[in-house]
Amino acid sequence: MYKVLDKDSIMTEIVPYLPKQIHGPSPRAPLSEIVNAVLYKLKSGVQWHMLPVSELFSGEPLNYKTVFGHYRKWCRSGAWRECWVRLLSDNRSKVDLSSGDFDGSHTTALRGGEQVEYQGRKKRKTTNALYLTDRQGLPLAMSRPVSGNHNDLYAIEVHAEEVFTTLEDAGIPTEGLFVNGDSGFDSEGFRSACAKRDIIPNVPYNKRGKDIDRYEPFDEELYAERYSVERTFAWMDGFRSVLNRFDTTVSSWMGFNFLAFIVIAIKKFRKINNSR
Repeated sequence: MYKVLDKDSIMTEIVPYLPKQIHGPSPRAPLSEIVNAVLYKLKSGVQWHMLPVSELFSGEPLNYKTVFGHYRKWCRSGAWRECWVRLLSDNRSKVDLSSGDFDGSHTTALRGGEQVEYQGRKKRKTTNALYLTDRQGLPLAMSRPVSGNHNDLYAIEVHAEEVFTTLEDAGIPTEGLFVNGDSGFDSEGFRSACAKRDIIPNVPYNKRGKDIDRYEPFDEELYAERYSVERTFAWMDGFRSVLNRFDTTVSSWMGFNFLAFIVIAIKKFRKINNSR
């Protein structure tokens, strides 16, 4: 059976941050095996009822509904974001913030649900979220998703603050950080959100058909490094439950995103440790 992460990584990097069982019976299977089943769903995109539970559990297999129930419980409690923030905090020295990249991504929503609307450019229903990556392409944070009929600048000050707050929660300072964004982020709202955090936006001027003198600094060589965020989206697309949105709730959708962050980071941090 293909494993997304080894048991030791699950036990040390994920299980300690899951909520403790206070009421009701304890899980009939080790938490590491339940998490492994969720990771299998994340990677394969298989429908919940098609989880190969007999192969994912060493003892008596749990019903797929039980696995789903645990996942939803952890989503509602915010456990996946908490796990990501703690992992990011513990590995701050491995994050490359010589600059960062900021971009939005529309994801096809095949079953509809919360924050889903028709997007003309994609010619289908989508959900849209903003992402921040470091210079290596490591995904760092995401905003809450909005309906696909909204563009990246919709409520940009609110959603940019959501992204930057994740770094703050992980103890990562943002002062003086250079952040690349494409010309679609050339707006007073985005620049204002960055200014509140002492972040320096590196965004090309979008004239929008107007010939106006502007003096915001722009570094073309730094902007040329922005390709790494597209590589990040390619990494994320390797997780089938993230490539297409089947989850009808925002919390489940964000849970899979944070789990993808965790898997990518654990593998990258391991390579960094092995190279030292």
